[in-house]
Amino acid sequence: MKAQPDLVVEVRNLVKQYPGTKAVDGISFDVHQGEIFGMVGPNGAGKTTTIECLEGLRRADGGTIQVLGLDPLRDRYRLRERIGVQFQSAALPDRIKVWEAVDLFASFYPRPADWRMLLEQMGLAEKKDAYFAKLSGGQKQRVFIALALVSNPDLAFLDELTTGLDPQARRAMWDEVRGIRERGTTVFLTTHFMEEAERLCDRVAIIDHGTIVALDTPQNLIDSLGAENRVVFEAQPEVDEGALRAVPGVVRIERIGERVVVYGQEDGLVSGVVNALEAGGIRFENLRTEQPTLEDVFLALTGKEMRD
Repeated sequence: MKAQPDLVVEVRNLVKQYPGTKAVDGISFDVHQGEIFGMVGPNGAGKTTTIECLEGLRRADGGTIQVLGLDPLRDRYRLRERIGVQFQSAALPDRIKVWEAVDLFASFYPRPADWRMLLEQMGLAEKKDAYFAKLSGGQKQRVFIALALVSNPDLAFLDELTTGLDPQARRAMWDEVRGIRERGTTVFLTTHFMEEAERLCDRVAIIDHGTIVALDTPQNLIDSLGAENRVVFEAQPEVDEGALRAVPGVVRIERIGERVVVYGQEDGLVSGVVNALEAGGIRFENLRTEQPTLEDVFLALTGKEMRD
């Protein structure tokens, strides 16, 4: 396979099998230089197996892979100098200090980044003398990102980066990921948070049962679903559903207790629903609108069942 100049990752017909199951079933995709590329899917869909094949940690059973123009297995040592990896499950000794960890990892590479500047960029400068065990969950994640970036990589793999973080720490981590891209590093992100993929990624591949079922920009994926907008409000039992159904563009209505969801596709859906409620003298509260999201696409393509 001859690498194209703007492609950082090229995968063609990748297959990986385990006893009794085909974890990855002939997938193909590219990652372009300078983008944040996301791979999302249910548990067991093949995300981690795919990323481990790209990193040279697993041998594929079929297909071809090039990462930065290199074969992940044949050129593993050259490749490891050019990629950064943040693993889904990682740990450091409790008594190692932040600066000791990044200084140690920097010594592994021929052209490492300035780890002092890196700690500054990651908001860890004031914690450089802190023991790893004393850091918060978000600070520990930033340390792992720093360790992935200290090699000064052309490509960074971030695997389930924000799992276990509270919403505030998760959003702060999103800013860090955007900063990585702004500093010139291509990002390959796996996540099961659909909002995270929608907010961060230039393109998203949805993988299920080892195959890619959709790949496009988040907005194009959402538009392709053709899902309705939603008007959600709470009201007393005397809501006249017939009047709501008469509003132009209304497709269907769902009701659970006092919560009413009106689905529709017309631009004037919100005003039409409000006018119908006011004309009928219906008291309502907590009215809001909801747009289709990447999660709607994900659920439509992969189903709603829980998976272990």
